[in-house]
Amino acid sequence: MKILVTGGTVFVSRYMAEYYSGKGHEVYVLNRNTRPQPPNTTLIQADRHDLENILRPYSFDLVIDTAYTARDVNTLLDALSSVSDYILISSSAVYPETAPQPFAEESHTGPNRYWGKYGTDKIEAETALLKRVPGAYVLRPPYLYGPMNNVYREAFVFDCASLGRKFYLPGDGSQRLQFFHIRDLCRFAEVLLLKRPGRHIFNVGNRDAVSVREWAELCYRVLGKEPEFVNVRGDVEQRNYFCFYDYEYMLDVTEQYVLMDSVTDPEEGLREAWEWYRKKGDKVNRKQYFEYIDRNLPEILEDNKCQS
Repeated sequence: MKILVTGGTVFVSRYMAEYYSGKGHEVYVLNRNTRPQPPNTTLIQADRHDLENILRPYSFDLVIDTAYTARDVNTLLDALSSVSDYILISSSAVYPETAPQPFAEESHTGPNRYWGKYGTDKIEAETALLKRVPGAYVLRPPYLYGPMNNVYREAFVFDCASLGRKFYLPGDGSQRLQFFHIRDLCRFAEVLLLKRPGRHIFNVGNRDAVSVREWAELCYRVLGKEPEFVNVRGDVEQRNYFCFYDYEYMLDVTEQYVLMDSVTDPEEGLREAWEWYRKKGDKVNRKQYFEYIDRNLPEILEDNKCQS
């Protein structure tokens, strides 16, 4: 196929560009050329909001878009001369935290106080696309992980393990998280184009969630380590010392499993993420969790202990 991937330089879009070029497809990436480009792809250098006639000479069998807004979608569609298939990578952030869980594709969408404008912009991007291209597919993943993840999530735990640090665990560590390996996202996109289901919006993700404690244990295990946990209780803002919001949610991924009934084993997926991170750690946007932990948490936890 001749495939256009918007972006192509960071995590999701870069992995997808490399995945499909590795499968022998002719992959084009659309970006401003401010970062290194994925190998074996063709760059179309442009700002997606100022495309003019840049895309007119091209026709694509597939567009894979990580658009954030309706403007992103409409500007791209206006610029394309033709496209056969279109897949939008949306987000679980489109579901309001107050809706019944697990969220199904038919659940109503709306503002989520944790994701804010990011979620409502994704809703508008979905709406704009399906209005103009009813046959397009929209994928709503939970937390994505794996090689090329530039978000400081599993990398944070890898750093804790490699440095031999204690791991500060929110509460009792029972908060559950739902993940999806980036390769499985690519695989599912392939399945959609092969099977052509009538449904056009899909939640995607691992059926089984893991607790934050289990997830941290898996990350440490990948490095051959065992974590020493410190439970953080009381009124401490979780995002100051931990890489996820204090927000537990689940997607109903039944429809995905009807079409693709296997996913990457989480430990295997984290091992791949570690192998990438130990070589390309400079690509990750690190947060100042260690600084906050070392400066604040021992004193806060000691005060809480004395008060109890």
